[in-house]
Amino acid sequence: MTLVQMQPRPVGADLAHRTAHDAKKAAGLQVCDDMTVEVALSVMNSAPAGHLLVCDNDGVCTGLVTQAQLTTIRDSDAYTDRVRLREIVGGRGPFASPTTTVAEAEHAMRYRRLDALPVTDGQGSALGVLALAR
Repeated sequence: MTLVQMQPRPVGADLAHRTAHDAKKAAGLQVCDDMTVEVALSVMNSAPAGHLLVCDNDGVCTGLVTQAQLTTIRDSDAYTDRVRLREIVGGRGPFASPTTTVAEAEHAMRYRRLDALPVTDGQGSALGVLALAR
């Protein structure tokens, strides 16, 4: 897997010094953390998306959920229709800052087995998403 290049790369660009800000794609769909798993899956199915950025009531990004994660939770024996995204995302993170290098982000994603990583600013607002290509 390699990081997906979301913007044209200038000739002679040094990949070791490219940052998450340079490589990210638009933040995409953002949903509130009080949304249920069923509603989140419906949103993903209606707007073909592989992931959703989850934000709290203040607009601070608290994490990212994938369709695979939500489907696994929905299909589990412990699932009820009251499970909210905040219960799945838990705490904050992991995230990349705009100044994180692409190499650092790719290493972190491979280590944590993540397909996507939100890029957030200093206040926690989602700026975009880094994604690994398959």
